[in-house]
Amino acid sequence: MDNDLALKAIDFALARKWDEAVETNLKILDSSSEDTDALNRLARAYSELGEIGKARQTAEKVISIDPVNSIALKCLERWKTINKVKKDTSPISVDTFLEEPGRTKLVTLMNTGDKTVFANLDPGEEVKLATFAHRVSILTHDGRYIGRLPDDIAARLRQLIKSGNKYQSLIKSVEPKNVTVFIRELEKGDGDSKDVASFPPEKIDYVSFTPPELVHAEGPLEVGEDLEEAEGI
Repeated sequence: MDNDLALKAIDFALARKWDEAVETNLKILDSSSEDTDALNRLARAYSELGEIGKARQTAEKVISIDPVNSIALKCLERWKTINKVKKDTSPISVDTFLEEPGRTKLVTLMNTGDKTVFANLDPGEEVKLATFAHRVSILTHDGRYIGRLPDDIAARLRQLIKSGNKYQSLIKSVEPKNVTVFIRELEKGDGDSKDVASFPPEKIDYVSFTPPELVHAEGPLEVGEDLEEAEGI
């Protein structure tokens, strides 16, 4: 496999340049006809261009090579009842990313993984929250690492999940260096977290400012001339 061509194909997919993605993946397949990664990328590009028939045929070729390929199986299931889609769009419900104060949050992932995984992620696609001792990772349904939550959010969610809360995580957007997920609280546990907001509103700390002249002034200032001098009036 030509790694340079594969990286170009991934970059085209992430930039949503689907015609270029088709052309590049076909070049890869000219020399490696059973490259399932290239076939999956090609199927995705065809689907985004509205060529569902070609997309299905390409995904079916993947299954003939690798019968348990999760990406191809997922795509074939999605395209089962679709004959044609509008170019460069994804069918997402208007309520998919409906924000609810305290219950939902958009999060940009840290330490993102291999961008070869990103090329097959769709906005609105559900992904998994995986909790560990000191972090919360986001994984595809077949267990491939996408990225992890920032430490402050991860620490909060670990405790709430331990208390019985349940969450849903969806892909919001995918770019070459950024993946954003939408996290929604589905259910509260019966423990101490019952009345705790999953995502409290961000607070702005206001710090009072005392002019240096007032801090270092010797003795009390009197109203009038001294105060005006200290304030620079």
